[in-house]
Amino acid sequence: MNSKLETNLKNLPASPGVYQFINKNGKVIYVGKAKNLRNRVRSYFQENPGSAKTVAMVSKIDDFQLVVTDSELEALILENNLIKELMPRYNVTLKDDKSFPFIKVTNELYPRIYPTRKVYNDGSKYFGPYTDVRSMRGSLKMINQIFKIRSCKLDLTEKSIADKKFKVCLDYHIKKCDGPCENLVSASAYNEMVDEVIKLLKGKTDDLIKDLKSRMQSSVDNLEYEKAAELRDKIDQLNSISSRQKIVNDDEEDRDIFAIAYEGKDSTCAVFNIRSGKLIGKKQLKLAIEDGEELANIYSAAIKFYYVDQVEIPREVIVEITPEDADALTEWLRMKSNRKTKIFVPQRGDLKSLVKMCKENAILQLKEIQLQKMKNLGNVSYSVSALQRDLRLKTLPRKIECFDISNLQGTDTVASMVVFEDGKPKKSLYRKFIIKSVEGPDDFSSMREVIERRYTRLKDESQPLPDLIMVDGGKGQLSSAVEILDSLGFTNYNIIGLAKRLEEVFLPNNSDPELIPKTSSGLKLLQQVRDEAHRFAITFHRERRSKRTIKSELTDIKGIGTSIAKKLLEIFGSVDSIKKAASDDIVKVIGKKKTELLLLYFNNK
Repeated sequence: MNSKLETNLKNLPASPGVYQFINKNGKVIYVGKAKNLRNRVRSYFQENPGSAKTVAMVSKIDDFQLVVTDSELEALILENNLIKELMPRYNVTLKDDKSFPFIKVTNELYPRIYPTRKVYNDGSKYFGPYTDVRSMRGSLKMINQIFKIRSCKLDLTEKSIADKKFKVCLDYHIKKCDGPCENLVSASAYNEMVDEVIKLLKGKTDDLIKDLKSRMQSSVDNLEYEKAAELRDKIDQLNSISSRQKIVNDDEEDRDIFAIAYEGKDSTCAVFNIRSGKLIGKKQLKLAIEDGEELANIYSAAIKFYYVDQVEIPREVIVEITPEDADALTEWLRMKSNRKTKIFVPQRGDLKSLVKMCKENAILQLKEIQLQKMKNLGNVSYSVSALQRDLRLKTLPRKIECFDISNLQGTDTVASMVVFEDGKPKKSLYRKFIIKSVEGPDDFSSMREVIERRYTRLKDESQPLPDLIMVDGGKGQLSSAVEILDSLGFTNYNIIGLAKRLEEVFLPNNSDPELIPKTSSGLKLLQQVRDEAHRFAITFHRERRSKRTIKSELTDIKGIGTSIAKKLLEIFGSVDSIKKAASDDIVKVIGKKKTELLLLYFNNK
């Protein structure tokens, strides 16, 4: 610690505020807040400051700056603003720093509804942020299909309408707009429709349908059948939307559910938006963290990032663990929404299950990020990266060797070995094996023999093992292979068995199969490798049977050599077919003299 730091640490105020750690190059590397700056800042310079991340950060601190605030809430707001502005290395930050889009409902006489990435304090209403642009566009498309919201950018004021400054456009003629530009719809009626859109954007679909049904009945009572029919069509469309929204809770409460998955420097946050007990949306945040970041701190950062520009804040925020500074966060959310918002961790029941479901989505998002990262770094096919993920391998399975046994009722038993490199077959490295020590249909013993022969040779030649060894079969074939590898002295290897019947993947010392999704690219690669090994083994087995048949049947005939026998089998398919064939057909293939020898042999047999 330098003398400047020592001096500054002695003069720290016991007030709430924000601190910035600065490295020797004058760059801010961390921004934090504290209820008591003196205690918080000094804690970093104790003998055991905390995680590996904290130790690494402290080693780079050359100076720090303070901003004293009146309250912890003010400190939280300032901290959040500084993190967004400075993007310090050791803070949890958004990985993608672009602004997320919102749906804007303008503050005009006849409001417009359109997407935007800028949020202003202009009296307009904003809904979002939408981390999935496609989802936002889908919402806007749905709104335009159901409601007659104007799409023009005209400055519609009472004066401009009274002066008849504008004319109706095509949207009016195709009944996508009611023509407010020519005062063909009143401002009150138009804004009533806008309020319906707002209810829909808030997820209050059932409430909206209830209101529309009441208005439809009133229209019927007043003999306004055309208006009633229009309301009926709108209700039908909204019912269709409501039926697609998954009911996840019966209490009809509004809440957001957060779940985080992280590994190393990769982190994702999944957010479920639940309105009136229905799951109406799912969003995703990609977060940049340092190794060793505490989960409570990640949750705190995720909540701040998500709600910093968020207008619609629910009454409940559900999380997996209590975030850092939960009290300050709660107060901040209350200030932004002008109502009490509760942050809590469910211990049981439906909400606990929802957190679990949200967590599974976050894990899936994280895996996709990791796969893409591995693909970009190593130029490795997606399936190879997926296989590493599915089998939890420490290294990419760039080279795979797979073995298959083939026999027919225990005869002519052979084995094949195929090799895949970076997800593609390497046919120059394929190998065939004739099983020598096994009699009868014993796949386990046959697998032991071929594994022993293959890897004894690799050991003798000081060749490395492949990244993944694979056997076609279940627990029995896998155990046989493991037994031999262990006896040869190999200790650090990856091996699996793929059972045909249910496409189950087995690992050593585990009686239960691995739970790999049927749609996984990794599983599909394993199936491709297994199928290729099976094809290669079957082909070799057929060759062996064919040669044996030629030798035992046809080549025993004096005057019939291997080439003649092969020609006959190619034409007629089998010895039985040759016996049944007409002599004239045989003569056409091998000539009269050879045919006579052949027929004489068959007649005397």
